Amino acid sequence: EPSFVGRIIMAKVQWDKDFSIPTDSGGTVPKLHSSEWPLLLKNYDKLNARSAHYTPIPQGHTPLKRPIKSYLQYGCLNLDKPSNPSSHEVVSWLKRILKVEKTGHAGTLDPKVTGSLLICIERATRLVKSQQNAGKEYVGVLRLHDALEDETQLLKALEKLTGAVFQRPPVVAAVKRVLRIRSIYESKLLEFDNDRHLAVFWISCEAGTYVRTLCVHLGFLLGTAGHMAELRRVRTGHLGESDGMVTMHDVLDAMHMYEQEGDESYLRRTIMPCELLLTSYKRIV
Repeated sequence: EPSFVGRIIMAKVQWDKDFSIPTDSGGTVPKLHSSEWPLLLKNYDKLNARSAHYTPIPQGHTPLKRPIKSYLQYGCLNLDKPSNPSSHEVVSWLKRILKVEKTGHAGTLDPKVTGSLLICIERATRLVKSQQNAGKEYVGVLRLHDALEDETQLLKALEKLTGAVFQRPPVVAAVKRVLRIRSIYESKLLEFDNDRHLAVFWISCEAGTYVRTLCVHLGFLLGTAGHMAELRRVRTGHLGESDGMVTMHDVLDAMHMYEQEGDESYLRRTIMPCELLLTSYKRIV
């Protein structure tokens, strides 16, 4: 999984390597060493291709070798959303920083919630829909209103609230308050302090699950009542905290470096090509 160092290498490799497939005039398929190739070109030689013969056309660019203007047009960001501003505000600020016409995000986060907010730019906004319905992962802090007799009570309650659950969105919500069913795939209790009535848990769930409502339900099951004290989204689809997550400051600094010094390397490792969102899908050659 690409770390910060990985992103620096990714920015450098864009100009150092040539990700082109040699043409084949004969009927044989050449052996390609493509396990190190990025994005959708990875393991190209293992794809079920009828022939590797094609006519090279001098137009277009591979995702990592696009000119910076085109790179921004087809870019996406795995943003670490700060606490307090709403998702809509963050997206509009980014639009102003990057000087682009169109931006979209894959799944709203409440103002107080931090973590992974996937933002698509310009032409890449059409991929937002595919990511909005992808699964999400959260780490949350549950505050109970009274002490428990035993920690196993909480483990049992978490286990009971796995699978399909009924939910009505909270009073302050971005959607209509109707009863709906959402799936919770997996949950883990990471830490529990009975004296302070605090529990830290991890959850993997369907898009549109309200963790705040889940915390209230946990309080009902335990008989102590409870609420959500804090929440962070750690994964959206297949992009997690270690997959090139950037802050608002990164974007601002990268844009400043590009405009003032003409250095686009920081901008290239802050913004990723939209093809990154498609690497989990099946490919056709």
